Amino acid sequence: MQVRHTGRAPKRIACAALLAASLAACSTPEASWQTTTAPLIQEPEATHFPSSEPYRRGFEHFQRGDYGLAEQYFREAVEKTPKDVKAWIGLAASYDKLRRFDLADRAYENAIKLSGKTALILNNQGYSYLLRGNLKAARAAFQRALELDPGNPTLINNIKLLDNSAQYLKPGGL
Repeated sequence: MQVRHTGRAPKRIACAALLAASLAACSTPEASWQTTTAPLIQEPEATHFPSSEPYRRGFEHFQRGDYGLAEQYFREAVEKTPKDVKAWIGLAASYDKLRRFDLADRAYENAIKLSGKTALILNNQGYSYLLRGNLKAARAAFQRALELDPGNPTLINNIKLLDNSAQYLKPGGL
């Protein structure tokens, strides 16, 4: 059975594929933000919390693109230390990469309950909305993050990417 696509669906699928490909690379934030379009997670510190080792392993797997394993380790970290904001952010970012947005939303909400809406969390939520194709929500999250951290190169880059993505969704864009 052959399925035929008519109308704008192929254009939207192509745009989503283009956007996903451009967002595929991840980088690690150092002391300052790096210019990237991926969710950001923080490097592990030399702490001795119960969540330290699983967090470190989750971070390593995330950097390698092993998002399923990263999710397992970040989940273990939040189970051991439920107030570990960094572990919640890592878990949410892993869920985003696995396209489990319902679980990512819950993890972001837990991180927000612990630390408030930080620029890092809002950037990652914006990225999550971008992956879903919800450009309006992505813009709102990026703009709010930029208010908290003006001049942040990652956020400026993400807004530019969002603007470029939006042009492909306009009639005649792709």
